[in-house]
Amino acid sequence: MCTPVRRTYSAAMTGSANEHDSARIDPSVPTPSHELGNRFGGRFGDPANDGSGGPARDRTTPAGTDPIDAVDAPSSLTSLTRGAESPDNPGAGTDLTKESESYTHGHHESVLRSHRRRTAANSAAFLLPHLLSDMTLLDVGCGPGTVTVDFAERLTQGSVVGVDASDDVLESARGLADAHGTKNISFEHANAYELPFEDDSFDVVFAHQLLQHLSDPVAALREMRRVAKPGGFVAVRDADYEAMTWYPESAELTEWNMLYHEVTHTYGFEPDAGRRLASWVRDAGFDPATIEPGASVWCYATPDDRTWWGGLWAERCTESNFAVQAKDSALADDVALEQLAQGWREWAAAPDGWFAVLNGEVLARA
Repeated sequence: MCTPVRRTYSAAMTGSANEHDSARIDPSVPTPSHELGNRFGGRFGDPANDGSGGPARDRTTPAGTDPIDAVDAPSSLTSLTRGAESPDNPGAGTDLTKESESYTHGHHESVLRSHRRRTAANSAAFLLPHLLSDMTLLDVGCGPGTVTVDFAERLTQGSVVGVDASDDVLESARGLADAHGTKNISFEHANAYELPFEDDSFDVVFAHQLLQHLSDPVAALREMRRVAKPGGFVAVRDADYEAMTWYPESAELTEWNMLYHEVTHTYGFEPDAGRRLASWVRDAGFDPATIEPGASVWCYATPDDRTWWGGLWAERCTESNFAVQAKDSALADDVALEQLAQGWREWAAAPDGWFAVLNGEVLARA
């Protein structure tokens, strides 16, 4: 489980990015609860969030957890534990709350636009040299299936399965496969912590931008290792939000990055997953001698790329599940989120705008 990190800063949004950076404090020092509301909402005068006596929210069960936004929700969840422990039920007593986690990005159109742009070439280049045409591959958290279909078209003598928690997104993925005429592919609803496959089922298990959205990424990696064949590959890739960088400097983008960390930590997730992948893979029981860590970058600097990237994040700031969670956690209000969105639009319009996303990668043998 990720430990929530509280950061305090008081610079106004018109201040410089350096002012915001210098105001970060030791994360081991807890933030007073009234500052949490002041940070992105109170300074804009929302009486419910300004720490001046508005109604307090119970943060033990954050709102905005629509089932469609559960990144790994099981198809059925009847209790919070697996029941009494017995030889036939060794996982008894395990907390299942992690199995109905809320996907911070959600499946708003602005999110799916980003996912649909992904291909095996731009999202799994570190894995492609190891693929053979007759391999079987599992894509965990496949989303709308663009990468999954790409894999299937490369594994012409093999087969590919994509799993996700959103039935609507899976229907979109099936439609894409049908449009491409791809026959060696299937899609299933599944839970990343309890994959519905036998041990040693796949030559390759792949997960892209998934582990950052799980409260127990190590448990998910153990499950991926379980369904991979001995000697098969487990390949994971995740962004690292703290390592994202941009130009020109923007106080609003700095605030956005800090808020994103606050929101994801409130829900128990780790936005800086990229740098932690190799550690998590080791903790999941993989042989350290087989672990190949690395990194690659997405860069948005052309006019078209800036318009696309800045536009979708401007939408996410006000329309996606990220906005819902920011407000439900009393970390931001509509005015603050709109100002962050405007910051994204201004960055996208800058002729010298540049944004880089660092992605951690790990290829390991099961």
